[in-house]
Amino acid sequence: MNSWWVKIIVIFAAVFIFVKFAPGIPVTSVVTQKQDLFTVSGVGKVTVVPDTGIVDLGINLTRGTVKTAQTEVNRVMNTITDNLKKMGIDGKDIKTENYSVYPKYDYTAGTSRVTGYRVSASLKVTVRELDKLNQVIDTATADGANTVSGIQLTVDDKRREELMQQARNEAVKRAKSKADSLSRAAGISLGRIINIQESGTPGPEPVFLALDKAGRGGGGETQIQPGSTDIVSNITLTYETR
Repeated sequence: MNSWWVKIIVIFAAVFIFVKFAPGIPVTSVVTQKQDLFTVSGVGKVTVVPDTGIVDLGINLTRGTVKTAQTEVNRVMNTITDNLKKMGIDGKDIKTENYSVYPKYDYTAGTSRVTGYRVSASLKVTVRELDKLNQVIDTATADGANTVSGIQLTVDDKRREELMQQARNEAVKRAKSKADSLSRAAGISLGRIINIQESGTPGPEPVFLALDKAGRGGGGETQIQPGSTDIVSNITLTYETR
């Protein structure tokens, strides 16, 4: 037998031995199992009277020069700030929100000329004792603020979180009760809860107040009633079924 045939026989023999005695190649097997789910939602609500007010106090003046306008606006801002602090408003709750300067033009005969400069500034004030909100507005307008806007009645952050937790607890309780009732009616056996989702309520809608050029909104003292607001939690529970 020539050497060529010997080589062929040796190769086939080697392949046969490898296939016969080599360890098996591992194969990953994935078994999918259909999982039936049961989803139910519950709503929890806590009604609360706001305890905090936020208000934007604006000063808008037009004068012949930038310096004159800025000097007067700065004086009004400082006066408002000083008097609000005397009322017990913390300095950290009085924040300059905007300060802008721009020229006023007169357009005649196809030309334009600067007739003055307008300076606008605003203070954002957080009033943590809500019963002082009306007094804050009256004091600021008496001191020279000529716009009031963005009045927002809300709840202190710490208190809001406590109330939100109450709303969550109620929402979960209602969702579980509904799940028990519906599953019994449908003849479904519920397993463990595998997912929880929450959506909450947005903050209270702001109430806007505009003042006339004289700095008063129709005369008399400011009267803003806090009313009430709802803190809401929407909870969705997903159960396994058995």
